[in-house]
Amino acid sequence: MISSPALYLLILAVFSSLALYLAKKEFKTLQYLPPIVLLYMGVMVLSSNGLFDNNEAISHSYSTLKSNLLPSMLFLMLLPNKITQLLKLGPKMLLSFLLASLSLFIAFILGFITFSLSLNDIEILAPLAGSWMGGTANMLAVASAIKSSESAIGITMLIDSVDYSLWVMFLLLLVPFASKFNHFTKASNPVQDVNFSSECALHFSYKGYVYLILSALFVSLFTQVLGIYLSQALFSSATTWSVILATFFGLVFSFSPLAKIRGLQATANAMLYLLIALIASRAEVHFNLELLSYLFLGLFILLIHALLMLIFARLFKLDLFSISVASLANIGGIASAPILSAAYSQSLVGVGVLMASLGYILGTFVALFLAMVLRWLV
Repeated sequence: MISSPALYLLILAVFSSLALYLAKKEFKTLQYLPPIVLLYMGVMVLSSNGLFDNNEAISHSYSTLKSNLLPSMLFLMLLPNKITQLLKLGPKMLLSFLLASLSLFIAFILGFITFSLSLNDIEILAPLAGSWMGGTANMLAVASAIKSSESAIGITMLIDSVDYSLWVMFLLLLVPFASKFNHFTKASNPVQDVNFSSECALHFSYKGYVYLILSALFVSLFTQVLGIYLSQALFSSATTWSVILATFFGLVFSFSPLAKIRGLQATANAMLYLLIALIASRAEVHFNLELLSYLFLGLFILLIHALLMLIFARLFKLDLFSISVASLANIGGIASAPILSAAYSQSLVGVGVLMASLGYILGTFVALFLAMVLRWLV
């Protein structure tokens, strides 16, 4: 059993580094079982077998690192997402994305009611909504804001991984039927290339990394302190305010030179993977029938989402590309939406990138609102 905080953090850093290395490799297996999920499962298995001691020193290291990493990671993740870039999508794609988010929102509520879930299950559903309306960063932000347990996050990640993989395969299988679907919905004016291109990053330098890390840590400190004051004066917890403020500052500073520093995404991903490893080190998930029911819950949510998107497509005369990429931009994020876009046409990859970026911006707020609605339904 490991009782030293230094050794504890070293092991998590090694696992995170290995997962980051695998994420850069193009193994077919990793398309269905992402490295970030392998990271969580690997560390969780170690935790479940009692490798990490739950002493005061390790607990303090865990809470301190987690509370400081989350706002920093959110800030860096949102720096590349300029709101002005999203206007290139046009009204049709923006409508498709918002309809996809709305259908998922409704599907989560219907799933909560149909499966007769309890207040504790919101700790699983709300972070899942954050992931399926944004990405992993949004999931962690929502989980921290509503204080989900590590075990609940483990179940969330399992649902996300298994059901998401099935959904990606389903959407890819639909690609050859685009013309028939478009005839059914009477869709017209196929989507055009948005000519997306990211701004040139500044030349690599260690000074750039220093600027990134220092600014991220400053934002983390500032949002946590301000979050404490806001939680006393207004509604919600200090953590929730910290998440909201970090998101806001990320969007504001996306117009600054910080957003152009080479290595920005790599730094943000390193923080994300370390956060995942941290949370997994406190998780204990036991595979049973209850866990299987959560997987069926995820499939039920996706089924309702699909039916609603079909209705919306017919009602608003949307083509298969628009609703499919909008769906995957929500559920899969930037890791898979561009892949689906490319399956239709290489020139449309930019559409998937921009739509997924919109999910990063809105996902946290929509999922937190969903948590409020679900609490009201209990």
